[in-house]
Amino acid sequence: SRVGTRQGYTGAQAAQILLDRAGIHDVRVVQTQGYLSDHYNPTSKQLALSPDVYHSNSIAAVGVACHEAGHAIQHARHYAPLWARSALVPMAGIGSNLGYFVMLFGLFIHPYVVLAGVALFGMVLLFQIVTLPVEFDATARAKRLVLEAGIVSPDERTGMDRVLNAAALTYVAAVVSTLLTILYFLIRSGILGGRRD
Repeated sequence: SRVGTRQGYTGAQAAQILLDRAGIHDVRVVQTQGYLSDHYNPTSKQLALSPDVYHSNSIAAVGVACHEAGHAIQHARHYAPLWARSALVPMAGIGSNLGYFVMLFGLFIHPYVVLAGVALFGMVLLFQIVTLPVEFDATARAKRLVLEAGIVSPDERTGMDRVLNAAALTYVAAVVSTLLTILYFLIRSGILGGRRD
C-alpha cells in the first residue's frame, strides 16, 4: 500500500523510534540496496532497509521497517527461537545447496541416495519451521509497538496488518513448498507408496 501514515514517519524513523523505546542503542538503521532486501543482521547489529522502505512513509514501508525492528528487539531480549534459527543457518545452507541435487541424482541411482538428499533438504525444512515463530513474533511485536509508540493510528494499523499478515504467509508457503518437494522425491523414488516409475 502506498498510503502514507498520518504521522508521516518514514520506515527508517519508525524503526529508530521502536529501537529507542526498547532501550536498544547499539543497532544502526541503515539503507541497503535492492528490492525486498530488508533485514536485521545480528552480527553487525544493523537494521538494513531497502530504499523504498527507508525513505517511504507508506503504511507498508513503516510496517516492514517495524517488523525488522521486531527482530532487533528479539535479539536484544534473547528470544530463543531467533537464536535457534541463527544456529541452523549453516546447516540450512548446506542442505539448500546439496539436498535437491542429491535427491535428483538419487532417482537415477538408488532410493537410499534419495534418502540422503531428503536428510540434507530436511535441514532446510527444519530451518523454515523454526523461522515461523520468529517471523510471527516479530510481526506481533510490530503490530503492538506501532500503536504504543503512536507511529500509526488504530485504523491505519488495519492496513498494516494486511501487509504484515501477507508477508508472514510467504513463510508458511515456503514450508509447504519444501515439504511437497520432499514428498515428491520420496514418492517418485518408491520410498513412499511402494513403487518406482
